[in-house]
Amino acid sequence: MWQETNKLYRAFEFKDFNEAFSFMKKVAALAAKMDHHPTWTNTYNKVEIWLSTHTAGDVVTDKDRKLAKEIDGLRRA
Repeated sequence: MWQETNKLYRAFEFKDFNEAFSFMKKVAALAAKMDHHPTWTNTYNKVEIWLSTHTAGDVVTDKDRKLAKEIDGLRRA
């Protein structure tokens, strides 16, 4: 579940680094398609993502919620 403050945040855990990195590549392709640029980190099997719309003053917008929903879809796939 995404946590919302002034950003949407979620941590994802995977079996290993390769699985985490594969997920990141899919998220990157989605984000590029949506012209959105998440802030994220990766440490071994953990990926953390923060979403906010920089052009709207770095706050959460519908654009962030849409990308979060798409990311969730990748995780279930």
